[in-house]
Amino acid sequence: MPTHKKYIKWLMAILVLAAALLASAIVGLSVGELKLSLADVWRMLVHGGEADSMEYLLISQVRLPRVILGIAVGGALSLAGVVLQGIYRNPLVEPFTLGISGGASLGVAFTIVTGLHLAFGSFMLPLFGFIGAFVIIFLVYTLSTRRGSINIQNMLLTGVMISFIASSAMMFLMATTSSDNLHGIVFWIMGSLDEPDTGLIYFTLIAGLVVLGISYLFVQPLNALRLGEEKAMHLGFNTNVVIRVMFLLASLLAGICVSVAGVIGFVGLIIPHVLRLMFGHDYRILLIGSFLLGGIFLVLSDVVARTIISPNELPIGVITGIVGGLVFLVLMSQKRKGN
Repeated sequence: MPTHKKYIKWLMAILVLAAALLASAIVGLSVGELKLSLADVWRMLVHGGEADSMEYLLISQVRLPRVILGIAVGGALSLAGVVLQGIYRNPLVEPFTLGISGGASLGVAFTIVTGLHLAFGSFMLPLFGFIGAFVIIFLVYTLSTRRGSINIQNMLLTGVMISFIASSAMMFLMATTSSDNLHGIVFWIMGSLDEPDTGLIYFTLIAGLVVLGISYLFVQPLNALRLGEEKAMHLGFNTNVVIRVMFLLASLLAGICVSVAGVIGFVGLIIPHVLRLMFGHDYRILLIGSFLLGGIFLVLSDVVARTIISPNELPIGVITGIVGGLVFLVLMSQKRKGN
C-alpha cells in the first residue's frame, strides 16, 4: 500500500475510534437502572442542572467518574499490553503475566487483613496496591538484569514465577482471615470502576496519556524490535535502553490501573490482538489505536456489568473475562482457518 494511502487509512481509523469512544461514553452516561435521554445528558453536561436533583447527582457524581476511569484504565491497560508484547515479541504477554496484578492484589489483601484502610482511610488500598505492584516490578527488573543487559526470556520466566509466589502469599492471607475481610479481598480482585476519589481517577487518566505520548518517542525502535534485538541494534537502536524504559513505563502504568480499579483481565491481551488483525503491526497506529479501543471496551463492559443483573452490579472483571476469552478463542480459530 502506498505510504499516503496508509496514513489516510490510519487517520480515518483514529477518527472512527475516537467517535466510537465518544459514543460509548454517552451510552455509559445515559444507560443504567435510571435511564436518561441523550438530551438530558447533554443539557446536564453543558448547562448543568439543579445541584440537588437526582439526575444531576447521578451524572456528575456516579456515572461521569466511572466513564472517565473506564477510559483511563481501559486505554492504559491496552497500551501497556501492546508495549509489553512488543518488547517481549510475544503476543500472549499482558501486564498481569509479569506478576503485576499478583503484587497489587497482595498489597491490597495485606491492607484489608491488617485493617490499615479502616485506621488511616480508604486511600490505603490503592496506595498499598501500587506498592505491591512496584515491588514485583522491581524484583522482575533486578533479577533479570545481568552485567548491564536484560535477558528478555529470563525476565518473562521470572515474572511468571514471582506471580505464582505473590498469588500463593495472597491465598495464605485469604485462608487465615475473617469472612468479612475475605469478601472485601475477593470483590476487589474481580475489579470495579466504583472509585470515589476523583483525584485518583484523573491521575490515572493523565498517567495513561503521558505514557502514550512518551511511547511515541520510541515508536521506531519498537517497530525495529519486531525483527529481533540483534537486527534492531544493527539498525542503530540501543535495545537495552528501549526495553528498560518501555518495560518500566508499561509496568508502572499497569500497576497504577490495578491499584485503582482492581484486577481487570484480558484488556491488555485481547485489544492489541484485535488492532493487529485490523491494521497490522506498525506501532504508529497500534499505540493510539489500543488506547482508544481499550477505553471503548472497558466503558461498554462497565455498562453491561451495571445493567445485566440490575439493580445489583457484577464486578467488571467478570464481563471482561467472559467477553475477552470468547473473542480470543474466535480470533485463534479464525487464524487457524487462515493458515
